[in-house]
Amino acid sequence: MNLRFSSDDIKAEAKRLGVFACGIARADRVDEAYANKFRQCMERHDFADMHYMYEHVEKRLDPRLLMPGVKSIVCVALNYTPAVPLSAESYQIAAYALGQDYHDVVKRKLWQLAANLGISEGFRCFVDTAPVLERYWAQQAGIGWIGRSQQLIIPGGGSMFFLGELFLDIGLTYDTPMPNRCGNCRRCIAACPTQALTLEGEQGSRLDANRCLSYQTIENRGALTEEAKAAMGNCIYGCDRCQQACPWNLKAVPNTLPELQPSPLLLQMRREDWTQLTEETYRKLFKGSAVKRAKYSGLMRNIRAVEENTPQKS
Repeated sequence: MNLRFSSDDIKAEAKRLGVFACGIARADRVDEAYANKFRQCMERHDFADMHYMYEHVEKRLDPRLLMPGVKSIVCVALNYTPAVPLSAESYQIAAYALGQDYHDVVKRKLWQLAANLGISEGFRCFVDTAPVLERYWAQQAGIGWIGRSQQLIIPGGGSMFFLGELFLDIGLTYDTPMPNRCGNCRRCIAACPTQALTLEGEQGSRLDANRCLSYQTIENRGALTEEAKAAMGNCIYGCDRCQQACPWNLKAVPNTLPELQPSPLLLQMRREDWTQLTEETYRKLFKGSAVKRAKYSGLMRNIRAVEENTPQKS
């Protein structure tokens, strides 16, 4: 490929496309400390029954095995901080799922970025559907750091971001990895209702997906644990409590992308509508949405659990 653009050109074009942050990392093997932590998570079964996390390990640890010839990883972050919240009279769902499916939204941005730069070969786009350690590479690309919440935290933006990667077979100017800036803060850990997040090391933490409400209410295909049921509150899909507690999110700017806004139908939903949700309405409500990950049966399981914990009006 003939290089007709610079790293600055890539970042400027990404920003023009509505990307909040963009950085570039050298494609190389993951450093040994992070690789060891990942292997330890596997050994402890911290990924619960998300079987895909235990597969293609070497490709996760070395992106050059995923795309032979890759030299640069362009990382992008797309803001999903809610601009319009769901009504307090409605059950709640995690902020990332309020709009259209992020896989499609971010991948369209990456494909457009490549096209606008004149890239037609020697590249691949990834958005959470391949063995790529997205937060690690975003940190290596200088976008932010992996906080104790296990989310990528971006200065001036917080942690509510979708991540994507553009693999390129050309060398570029690379950014400097961003150091951890969580300091002594433990708010995310204190806010976790099931103690899925626990301290590990001076600046790190452990996330046990088996106990995490996001795993329990989205990825888990079986029955909810009693611990999960008791901790759900009024949220029927996912859990944002670690992010809501993070002080870096206090000044987060709401996203303005039309495709990430909740639909009028979703905004009209009230608790009684959720309890009477039919499969037909479910399909209309979540067409092109990440909520379909939980399937109708999984969402109704969650709704019933929340109903059981909601005091009935006399």
